[in-house]
Amino acid sequence: MASPDTDKMSPAERRAGVSLAAIFALRMLGLFLILPVFAVHAHGMPGGDNVAMVGMAIGAYGLTQAFLQIPFGAASDRFGRKPVIVFGLLLFIIGSVVAALAHDVQTVIIGRVLQGAGAISAAVTALAADLTRDQHRTKVMAMIGSSIGLVFALSMVAAPLLYSLIGMAGLFWLTAALALGAVFTVLFVVPAAPPVPRATGRFSEVLGDAQLMRLNFGVFALHLMQTAMWVLVPAGLVAAGLPMAEHWKVYLPAVLLSFVVMVPAIIMAEKKGAMKKVFNSAIMLLLLVQAGLYFTGSAGLWPLATLLTLFFIAFNVLEATQPSWISRIAPPHAKGTALGIYNTLQSIGLFLGGALGGWLVQHVGAGAVSLLGGGLALTWLILASGMIAPPIRRPAAA
Repeated sequence: MASPDTDKMSPAERRAGVSLAAIFALRMLGLFLILPVFAVHAHGMPGGDNVAMVGMAIGAYGLTQAFLQIPFGAASDRFGRKPVIVFGLLLFIIGSVVAALAHDVQTVIIGRVLQGAGAISAAVTALAADLTRDQHRTKVMAMIGSSIGLVFALSMVAAPLLYSLIGMAGLFWLTAALALGAVFTVLFVVPAAPPVPRATGRFSEVLGDAQLMRLNFGVFALHLMQTAMWVLVPAGLVAAGLPMAEHWKVYLPAVLLSFVVMVPAIIMAEKKGAMKKVFNSAIMLLLLVQAGLYFTGSAGLWPLATLLTLFFIAFNVLEATQPSWISRIAPPHAKGTALGIYNTLQSIGLFLGGALGGWLVQHVGAGAVSLLGGGLALTWLILASGMIAPPIRRPAAA
């Protein structure tokens, strides 16, 4: 018989999971906190009349992350996880300060590029893998994935309120202060990583795995849709008659309802072996949201609020399930490589969403953003339908 404690996380594993999820979330806060407000704020800045430049400022964060995610992961193998994570957080702080002091959109872009240069996602997930046993790794990866959805939802609610109190510069100063707190968390809260030998997975092995590449396309598509949508959403709410300081009145109920739906969905996916069913349902919901935005995006406040609620539900479910699925099916000797590629494609999606979304609005029209999102969601749904459901987790034997 298995010991009753066999399938319970140890205090050190819980501390590692919570602290690393918090660090990951603080990094993502640097992107998400400006999403609900920057597109409107930029109108009052030099260069703010260029929607493509505004989209670049939103998405530039993901550009340097995309290029540096894998090098930072490799550096963490050589120099240790914690030193690389601290170095990345310090770069993030410098970028936040540059953006806080900026007086034009171009300087904000420079700050955002520096923020993204601290590409610690792969190092954080690798450290999470180092600090947890196999039977609990999926839980910790899901915890990290859920933290992204949580901080995104929190940002949607808090950013308009904070912006009305401290302004855009204050938001960037706040992210710098939070990142400084994250540095202390890494140094004094996160358990020390064990000196374990690490095998290196070949890129060709991961790139040739159809299951992993479908998940990689998914995280790319999800984050591209996300940042592209928020080139339009704040202005859409203002046009519907809701001042930016009151956008929380839409975001807060949408966020709360999305978590009410997400939690039982994740429990069912994990406990009942319904991961694929829940996963595909969330992608289908994304497709419906994009279609709804195309046909009713300018129909008023209630249709837009309803569509945003559905988007939050789908986003949070997918953010929680994808890292869990990746960690479960990646070859043990190639987990680091698989996570590096996964995080790189997430970053590319974040960058392209802002940049391409802004370009499409300026040169084609707002409807093109929804058509792009719908095409990505439909492609993702087709790819995901052919995936093999991951095995159900079993309690480890004694």
